Amino acid sequence: MNTSSSGNSFDANEFKGKRIFVTGGTKGAGKAIAERFQRGGATVIVTARSVPKEKADNHFIQADVSAAEGTTKVIDEILNRFQGIDVIIHNVGGTSAPSGGFITVTDEIWQQNLNENLFPAVRLDRGLLPTMIKQGSGVIIHISSIQRTLPLYDSTLAYAAAKAALTNYSKGLSNEVSPKGIRVVTVSPGFIETDAATRMIQRMADKDKSDYAVARQKLMDMLGGIPLGRPNQPCEVAELVAFLASDRASAITGTEYVIDGGTIPTV
Repeated sequence: MNTSSSGNSFDANEFKGKRIFVTGGTKGAGKAIAERFQRGGATVIVTARSVPKEKADNHFIQADVSAAEGTTKVIDEILNRFQGIDVIIHNVGGTSAPSGGFITVTDEIWQQNLNENLFPAVRLDRGLLPTMIKQGSGVIIHISSIQRTLPLYDSTLAYAAAKAALTNYSKGLSNEVSPKGIRVVTVSPGFIETDAATRMIQRMADKDKSDYAVARQKLMDMLGGIPLGRPNQPCEVAELVAFLASDRASAITGTEYVIDGGTIPTV
């Protein structure tokens, strides 16, 4: 047994021999997820739009999976180089929509959010699932968001709707392929304190002429409060994903796991 950066013990051979694919795996939670599987002994394949600045111990495929041609490139390369996949982590997603409520969300912004948060999973599953079904085993984890339950109308309405669609799709897919040996699970994080989030909080602090802690609390308050008193850390999301992908979770499929520090106020 070894110890991870989050202080948890793990088996360095837990995922040995497993081919694990992580979309958006070069930054934030995706990077933490990829690194966690690497520490568990997996063969990790990562895709992202741009080449990472730091060299990582994984197989990198440069592609924009929000576009059909990007997913086709990834599917072809995985099937040709690795003859299939054992675990897929659909982490890619996000939004850059302006604030201002529903009236500001144009058709183009709606389409962009679907392209970034729903279609990559749909297309990649469609291309990679047949090999999983043929081998009679596999795990697919869709990273959704608590905004699918708690949509913020000011600037992320289209994002929230796309994530709701992803969660619904994930449940439907699980019903179809679980009898064939493929487990399908959704993970819905709340606010994750990634490097990008840290930079955003610091910009808020600079603008308000306050310090980081005050700006961090202000952002949590804007999100409706976090009873735990802090955001998720990327390594915590990675540990949940690793558990769900492991044989320890062999009876878990067709469900959603929320990791939000208690943000969702209802049962």
